[in-house]
Amino acid sequence: MRLAVKRTSPLLHGLPKSYSQLGNREIIRELIERVMQVIQIPLLKDNYGYLIVCPATNEAAVVDPSEGDPVLRQVEAQNVKLTSILNTHHHRDHTGGNPFLLERFNLRVYGHRNDQERIPGLTDPLGEGNEVAVGNLRGRVFFIPGHTKGHIAYLFENKLFCGDTLFVGGCGRLFEGTAEQMLASLSKLAQLPADTLVYCGHEYTQKNLEFALTLEQHNPSLNKKIEQVRALRAQGLSTVPSTIAEEKETNPFLRWDSPEIHKTLQRDSLITGTDPLTVFSKVRELKDHY
Repeated sequence: MRLAVKRTSPLLHGLPKSYSQLGNREIIRELIERVMQVIQIPLLKDNYGYLIVCPATNEAAVVDPSEGDPVLRQVEAQNVKLTSILNTHHHRDHTGGNPFLLERFNLRVYGHRNDQERIPGLTDPLGEGNEVAVGNLRGRVFFIPGHTKGHIAYLFENKLFCGDTLFVGGCGRLFEGTAEQMLASLSKLAQLPADTLVYCGHEYTQKNLEFALTLEQHNPSLNKKIEQVRALRAQGLSTVPSTIAEEKETNPFLRWDSPEIHKTLQRDSLITGTDPLTVFSKVRELKDHY
């Protein structure tokens, strides 16, 4: 079979050799070595951790290891060199595996500087705009408080690891932050490109979307997505990742401008104003009791 690669493809940008001097098979080999790998790891009851692998160096990082054994099994199965832990926040269901892994590997541990006394083994305190490296991969840090006061997300290429701030169809509870902070954090993530993949920390999607339907039952994108999600969950399959585009179409916590959500809340005399903070705060309150 003849292999063909468009010479103008943006994927070729930054290749170590002039691609005009490479054959198609060499180009494809170079591209494969540059493709970031993400391996989802089911943890505890409904948590997800993620192994981020740089194929060029075989180095890997784990995002939010709730427990150590499943991560170790994946590291061994993938035959990669684990070099770091990327924690999004301090909650134990996202950091519980840190001590186990630190006993077995020499690791850098990343997290927000507000969590220096709360993330086990933290070596590299981070803030907004900092960068983390996994082999040749580079990830940008976003400070997104609300769920906790030290919550961050990591963006590698078009892949967002956002812990418990943005879920598929939902957002995290306000344990340490305010509604204003969470709204600002979600607004920041909503500005990312539409094709950004959303890798969140829990499998909450079906219940999240069932709640969303109580607010916006005539949303065609929402009705289509919940059917897809129900089919996946009936087979025991993951509903993560989503995309920023899908979340803006279906997630009530990103749809504070939705006329139908406004109408639903006003019909039940739950709000008078329709500014984003008022709508978001009421939707969050309703979800807390759903």
